[in-house]
Amino acid sequence: MSTEPTIEHFDDLLRAARDQREHQRLLLVFAGAELPPGASAAQREEFARGEGGALMPLMCVDKLPGEVQSFDALVRESGEYELPDQPWRVLFAAALMGTPASGPSDAQTDAALNRMVESIKAGGVGGYLAFDRRGQAVQLGQA
Repeated sequence: MSTEPTIEHFDDLLRAARDQREHQRLLLVFAGAELPPGASAAQREEFARGEGGALMPLMCVDKLPGEVQSFDALVRESGEYELPDQPWRVLFAAALMGTPASGPSDAQTDAALNRMVESIKAGGVGGYLAFDRRGQAVQLGQA
């Protein structure tokens, strides 16, 4: 019998993170989409419908689980930094664990967040939880 929580919504991740014995930081990368160079007519049509495109990190932040009230609060906060012509489409999330006595250091957190951004730029999104703008977990990749 598995004791792993099911993460169907970002708020499920928040609850699971708050329940952990170890101190941790949430690593959050907000990504938009852009047309890849040399996109075909079909790709341009898909993109115009809000589908497809290449993911590009737009902004990132690390947060203690207690610093995020809810997904809705996070969306409101992200709106303060989001550019009108570059809305985020996907939120990638990961947790960086510390110990029961202390959380990860600032240097560890910064390094992990930078690795996460670079991984997403390179298309390596499989190791992260992904959420849409409603906070619903989504699966990315080939069907």
